[in-house]
Amino acid sequence: MAGTLMALSLSTVSLATFAADLPEIESRGYLSVATEDNYAPFNFIEDGNAKGFNTDMLEELRNYADFEVRQDILPWTGLLAAVSTGQYDMALTGASVSDERLRVFNYTPPYASAQHFAIKRADDDSISDVDDLSGKKVGVQAGSVLLSRLPELKKMLEDDGGELGEVVQYESYPEAFADLANGRLDFVIDSAVPVNTLVASKPDVFAKGPAVSGAGYVSWPIPKSSPELLAYMTEFLDHMKETGRLAELQEKWFGESFPDLPDEPLESVDQFHELAGLDD
Repeated sequence: MAGTLMALSLSTVSLATFAADLPEIESRGYLSVATEDNYAPFNFIEDGNAKGFNTDMLEELRNYADFEVRQDILPWTGLLAAVSTGQYDMALTGASVSDERLRVFNYTPPYASAQHFAIKRADDDSISDVDDLSGKKVGVQAGSVLLSRLPELKKMLEDDGGELGEVVQYESYPEAFADLANGRLDFVIDSAVPVNTLVASKPDVFAKGPAVSGAGYVSWPIPKSSPELLAYMTEFLDHMKETGRLAELQEKWFGESFPDLPDEPLESVDQFHELAGLDD
């Protein structure tokens, strides 16, 4: 889930020029965060009000911090690019970790699992395992980690003599789910938490299909030129864990807590692969 993968290839020189680290944030008196509003259960709008895990976490951060926390809501497709160019200090949203993003951002310790699953129509009996996805039309969010990790599914299919079908990219997931429900797609790929949420809310329309990736993580991206901000946000998450509040919010929004997630920030591709077992 990034603006575009091309937008994430910015140089570290550019990042060092624009991104604010903790001393500057404390000096000016505020932290600027970018969020989205169309990715339940992380951030979404209900009856005109902001809801979701990150909405609650933002409120907790405002209570914790000694400085103001200013929020802007952006379309997902440009959100990470806006953070990478220094328009915002960090992204406080449901961003999955990927190799591409780790070349531009560090990530706070993960707060949710992001293994990827296929979502099918509830009445579609043709999909029960990965092999059944061969040649079928799939929807995925443009610029997302789900898109960047499609080669894993492609390899799974090809190893058994199948092939990845047509891939349709969407600006937002509600559009993809609408096309799935209407039969314009055969399946959609999303990560574990939103899949569980969608299926629980509309069990007569959608059903959870097979896993289509290895392990994955969701956390907050921070520019690599802001190590002190990364340390501060890591301390904030440690505080949330120690008080039990993080587990409460995970249960509230995700239906489960994740006590076995890594406790350290994610700062390199090698570290990410080792923790997620992606090179096994």
